[in-house]
Amino acid sequence: MVENRPWGNLLAHLILIVGVALVIFPVYVAVIASTQGPGEFLRGTLPLLPGGHALENYSAMWQAGLSRVGAPPVGQMLWNSFVMAMAITLGKLSISLLSAFAIVYFRFPFRLVFFWLIFITLMLPVEVRIIPTFQVVADLNMLNSFAGLSIPLIASATATFLFRQFFMTIPEELMEAARVDGAGPLRFFKDILLPLSVTNIAALFVILFIYGWNQYLWPLLITTDPNYYTIVMGIQRMTTAADSDPQWHLIMATVVMAALPPVLVILFMQRLFVKGLTETEK
Repeated sequence: MVENRPWGNLLAHLILIVGVALVIFPVYVAVIASTQGPGEFLRGTLPLLPGGHALENYSAMWQAGLSRVGAPPVGQMLWNSFVMAMAITLGKLSISLLSAFAIVYFRFPFRLVFFWLIFITLMLPVEVRIIPTFQVVADLNMLNSFAGLSIPLIASATATFLFRQFFMTIPEELMEAARVDGAGPLRFFKDILLPLSVTNIAALFVILFIYGWNQYLWPLLITTDPNYYTIVMGIQRMTTAADSDPQWHLIMATVVMAALPPVLVILFMQRLFVKGLTETEK
């Protein structure tokens, strides 16, 4: 018998509403700030209602950026971040799927040793190996390029581990049936493993895209050409302008535009993402 506890349900909903409000309020403040004029921030208080400069602020940042601090138009920086994030995401997924497939379904000497060597790289993030990685990228003439922004970050031990664990749960009868039907390894991978991995791929796609989108240290290190600035770099340069006070109304407009692509990815992939987290039977 399920007990009806109206006060318990009310309390639970109130806690959820308060939690959502705490998360949404900073986003609301950023949106409101992006609609104000430059003089609003000199008063020391920020209105909680939209201003009348939204179209002006967004158009100015999209088309021109802040040239006085070296920030190119926001549209260009968003494109650079999108290319970098997509390259990192697709690269990580491709390499991890193939690595896990080889480790699980191929029998070769020291395959477990290679897997654990891959797994150990979790303890070596970019920040730890940043100097030799930069040296390699510089020697290959990949500074100020999309290849330099993405290729050093496409290996993922975490994704390899997750795909390996998933592949190990797939019944061996599927592989034996594929062999009986004359399917080779690549056909088995394409026609059976990939369709079964869709939810896992979707969940990792969201996580890896946000990881690539939020990259700051690596693009800052290897990029000196404004044509390759990412949106995170642009926001940082706007907030640290040395010659004058930051123009917060324009910075907040840039922040709002920078948050839209990850939000759209999450909304677009939400169904598969949730399914990947809740599905218990394959």
